[in-house]
Amino acid sequence: MSQAVGAAVIGAGYWGPNLVRNFRGSSDWDLVAVCDLDEDRAKRVVGARSTIDIETSLEAVLARDDVDAVAIATPAHTHAPIALAALAAGKHVLVEKPLADTMESAIAMVNAAREAGLVLMTDHTYCYTPAVKYIRDVVASGELGDILYIDSVRINLGLIQPDVDVFWDLAPHDLSILDFILPGGLRPEAVSANGSDPLGAGKACVGYLTMPLASGGIAHVNVNWLSPTKIRQMVVGGSRRTLVWDDLNPQQRISIHDRGVDLTTQAIDGLDPEARKATSVSYRLGDITVPALPEREALSNMVAEFADSIRGKRAPVTDGDAGVRVLSVLNAVGESLAAGGAPIRPQDEADEFDKLAVGLPVAG
Repeated sequence: MSQAVGAAVIGAGYWGPNLVRNFRGSSDWDLVAVCDLDEDRAKRVVGARSTIDIETSLEAVLARDDVDAVAIATPAHTHAPIALAALAAGKHVLVEKPLADTMESAIAMVNAAREAGLVLMTDHTYCYTPAVKYIRDVVASGELGDILYIDSVRINLGLIQPDVDVFWDLAPHDLSILDFILPGGLRPEAVSANGSDPLGAGKACVGYLTMPLASGGIAHVNVNWLSPTKIRQMVVGGSRRTLVWDDLNPQQRISIHDRGVDLTTQAIDGLDPEARKATSVSYRLGDITVPALPEREALSNMVAEFADSIRGKRAPVTDGDAGVRVLSVLNAVGESLAAGGAPIRPQDEADEFDKLAVGLPVAG
């Protein structure tokens, strides 16, 4: 059995306790410290009888020899400075979504990890659910055929965030899933975003974004803080079959439908060239397959992947580049909103890495 990897969780607020619980429950990890500016909050997270150390200083955590890796669960604008300090101290880094608040910061993090030979991982949690891993495998197998469209809905009542709009709050989940399941990652040709603020909150509370995909298909994402019903669904429509994922239906999270529309063009004799072809439409009503999926907490899979990537000295499934791709789409969303929904081409991360390398300004 491999020796446990020493870890510290930085941030004991909303997401930190979930990370603490999963690091503690994993035989891959030895959680030695939790760091938060609020010492009492950190103590509540680990419990009164815990042997896990409580730290209030980042410098103290990074100076510890028993900390091999840190997991960052702090506000987005602090991700880059904390991650860069940790990488400079020789620590592997896991960062909750989004990777950073700007493209320049995110790319600096990726470059620093590469130069140091350390793992930088983005906590795109949904990518570690059995359902989303199954979707990726089905798409890669070609069972669905060519991907024609993807519709993703993530709506609920609240929580209205004080510092970001609904796109930055909810859409990273959908975008990270798309990046994970699409061959080659999420590289849309353009992004068109429209939002509304019926509450007068000063930010979009309801949002729609549309992305033509490089493969020729189209993706549509709906996010909403104002819906009285909670919906977490994604439809992946292919030329052969369609997959439906309902994350809130544990009895049937995924169903694959052998149903669709087929168009056949036929030549008709005796007519002029413009009228010699007719299109017939047929509807295919085949079987519905409901696969059995294992039940395991996504964060448990995620912390296992973090440990495996460190031991294997390889990039994790959701690495820093994945975080940059998601961030590039979010930046394009903001530009499109400001331009009244006009399509905006996301910055190509390879171009942005090149700009940073030669000292040019980076978008976002």
